[in-house]
Amino acid sequence: MKMVVRRVCVFCGSLEGRDSRYLRLGTDLGRLLAEAGLQVVYGGGGVGIMGAVADSAVAAGGHVTGVIPSFLAERERYHPDVAKLIETRDMHERRMAMYDNADAFVSLPGGIGTLEETVEVLSWITLDLHTKPVILVDSAYWSPFLALLEHMDDHGFSHCSLKDCVDVVDEPQEAVAHLSAGTS
Repeated sequence: MKMVVRRVCVFCGSLEGRDSRYLRLGTDLGRLLAEAGLQVVYGGGGVGIMGAVADSAVAAGGHVTGVIPSFLAERERYHPDVAKLIETRDMHERRMAMYDNADAFVSLPGGIGTLEETVEVLSWITLDLHTKPVILVDSAYWSPFLALLEHMDDHGFSHCSLKDCVDVVDEPQEAVAHLSAGTS
């Protein structure tokens, strides 16, 4: 069965990171998603990689939905140009709104929040709660995480192969090509 992907949730850092490549990945991903006619759902802020994703998607004419808890409004600065902004009470409500508004997930480099979001959607796959695609962009950045997933598999702490729950690519173009093709 082929899954049609229309809305892509992007998990990524609210900081830029130390390598300028991370910001480029966010800028490229936002633009490419918009050019492919895919809607972007993201954390709602206007800072860091998160802001770069939204800026480039909006500039390319894309539809962007931001989801941000009210307590982060000042820290992560609401993005003023998104088509839709959903304000939530807390982080749990934010993640649920992002999940409910997405057909697929793409994780760019980021911090502990990005990791938490990524782990949660992977956990839900193992619990048979969804079959939405999960793609990690930048295999070098994600390699320690992938090693941990393999370690968990090797030690018998997963119901299915955790590494089989994600696709890993190096560049945003590969992620968008995968999403545009759908999944079988």
